[in-house]
Amino acid sequence: MAFLKSARSVETITEIGYHRCDSGLYLQVARSGTKSWIFRYKSPVTAKQREMGLGSLNIVTLAMARNMAVDYRLQLLKELDPLEERVRIKQEKLMEQARSITFEQAAELCINSKKPEWKNVKHTQQWSNTLKTYAYPVFGNLSLSVLNTDLVLKAIEPIWISKAETASRVRQRIETVWDWARARDYVEGENPARLRGHLDKILPNTAKVKRVKHHAALPYKEINSFIKKLRDQKGISVLALEFMILTATRTGEVRGAKWQEIDFSTRVWTIPSDRMKAGKEHRIPLCNRAEKILNNLKSNRKPDDFVFLGWKNGMGLSDGTMLKLLKKMDIGPYTPHGFRSTFRDWAAEEAYKFANETVELALAHTIKNKAEAAYRRGDQLERRRELMLEWDEFIERKVSETNFS
Repeated sequence: MAFLKSARSVETITEIGYHRCDSGLYLQVARSGTKSWIFRYKSPVTAKQREMGLGSLNIVTLAMARNMAVDYRLQLLKELDPLEERVRIKQEKLMEQARSITFEQAAELCINSKKPEWKNVKHTQQWSNTLKTYAYPVFGNLSLSVLNTDLVLKAIEPIWISKAETASRVRQRIETVWDWARARDYVEGENPARLRGHLDKILPNTAKVKRVKHHAALPYKEINSFIKKLRDQKGISVLALEFMILTATRTGEVRGAKWQEIDFSTRVWTIPSDRMKAGKEHRIPLCNRAEKILNNLKSNRKPDDFVFLGWKNGMGLSDGTMLKLLKKMDIGPYTPHGFRSTFRDWAAEEAYKFANETVELALAHTIKNKAEAAYRRGDQLERRRELMLEWDEFIERKVSETNFS
């Protein structure tokens, strides 16, 4: 092993092996003739001999290698392991680079990672759209590491009352993006969008807001007089609203109904999964009045036609049509969706022979209790048929039949 003192000697040596150039610094000549720098030292932690590469002679000169060796010897004096320090510094730089990721970039990565667990494309679009509308304009292009409570509030506080449900979902999605990024070590610290023990101390309770403001429900004992008044109105929206009440469904499910979903032989309306809130196919037994409404509409209709046609040729009723009808009737602060609560209240008070599970199935509610959901068997179609027939009979009890015009 030669001792190399000059750049000339480093360039000309061809002997294979290690050649000392300074304290701990060696030039390694490989059998292929390539030359590279090696720093040898004893670890201050384990007392074992270690080697670390400093680069090729083609890139690192003797002077550069000696300067590097000086730095590493200084680290050893501080009882730092040069190899471990190099790894640590590299990780810090990677972390710094990762933490420069913007909220929008993190959100898109988070959405892509969660797509497989979501039931349909619509859910992905809802995530992207709400964040694009409310979060990105406020802090989308800012580094995720600067996101704080004030920025989160700036995005959601303006809609916390007026659009309580939307605001709640935006907050939850911001929180999820942050948690995802923290799990990936892109950010650290407390989640600025968390509700419990944090934002709930600043913002009003959305559940209370929704109970006061949203989906006012007609008392079930007034459903008879309401239906009678409803039948005094004219138009497809009148029939659609009554059909929705009789089937305890949502407005979007009724507006989107097509004839191919109706089976008159079994008296069942089957809503496909992609039109259901829970993403699961829902079968609805048709009571007598619901079937009569359909029979009076089905003349010369094609399977792909909407059941309740709107003003535009071939299109269904527009969003808001039924709410507009209720406002026109001037019966109070009630909403179409509120009739589901009317049905629920009636079932609790009047149809007590039916199990709660049967009523929840009629409303197509998702069971949140995993243990209860695991033991649910089938959709109780025939039992629900009995329930809906009783609902029909309750409505008709004080309503005289009105012929369709």
